[in-house]
Amino acid sequence: MKKEENNHLKLNSIADAHRAFGLPKPLHPLISIINGASNPVDLNSIPDFHVLSFYKISYKPRLSGKLKYGQGYYDFDEGGLLFAAPNQLIGSNNDENNNAADCSLYTLLIHPDFLWNYPLARKIKQCGFFSYSTNEALHLSEIEKATIISVFEMIENELKSRIDDFSQDIVISQIELLLNYADRFYRRQFITRKAVSNDLLQKLENLLDDYFNSETSSNRGVPTVHYLAECLNLSPSYLSDMLRSLIGQNAQQYVHAKLIEKAKEKLSTTNLSISEVAYALGFEHSQSFSKLFKTKTNLSPLEFRRSFN
Repeated sequence: MKKEENNHLKLNSIADAHRAFGLPKPLHPLISIINGASNPVDLNSIPDFHVLSFYKISYKPRLSGKLKYGQGYYDFDEGGLLFAAPNQLIGSNNDENNNAADCSLYTLLIHPDFLWNYPLARKIKQCGFFSYSTNEALHLSEIEKATIISVFEMIENELKSRIDDFSQDIVISQIELLLNYADRFYRRQFITRKAVSNDLLQKLENLLDDYFNSETSSNRGVPTVHYLAECLNLSPSYLSDMLRSLIGQNAQQYVHAKLIEKAKEKLSTTNLSISEVAYALGFEHSQSFSKLFKTKTNLSPLEFRRSFN
């Protein structure tokens, strides 16, 4: 446990986290499940900003939110899950829900070394929700809550029972089950938030139109997913997953599709040279533009323009 130059507390081990949370030593050095009901966390001991060297999955019973669906609302007041990957900064002056175990019923801490030599070590890195912001947390229905709590209880019971040759394999399977449910429920969340997602899609389209129709692209370059997500107050991974659920494309693919659309418009309706089109769209080198255009259309920009003559 150490202080970083920017005053962020770095928690290097599960034991560091237990000390910071005012808890007894963990039963296992590489994994711990904190039951907030039986082991209340000293909230005053938790720093506002900290960085973990391990994965964190928290269930918060008071993470509420009603999701509009059609003309009505789905009631998701049964709490929700928050996820954090190693080396993520946790905490924000504007986000009171970011404290590591604040109001959490269960908090699961998993050091990457616990997953070493298991396929889950690679699979967990592919779970986009570990990079979501707190405002993109997974909201749960009553049935989903019961499912998630039951998995946490299984993990807790296994970690408290005697250790044998099967212990780690069983806990790894239970963690994978938890992540599979999280993936399923997030896909449900994209559906129940479809009205909100469609509104964000429209905002994204307007944002890109303004970007390409102004001098922003020539001044800033090709728009990045990070820039667009920031403009929409979303995390890049959430934006990509939302788009994938709506239109079958991730954010990068969507940007490229819009870029090619604008390129076709300029090539067919203006006398700008290929280099001028590339520059207007944010490319520093026309060769990069031509390569992308050929990849997406099977035609070079010049061949596309000639097809109109």
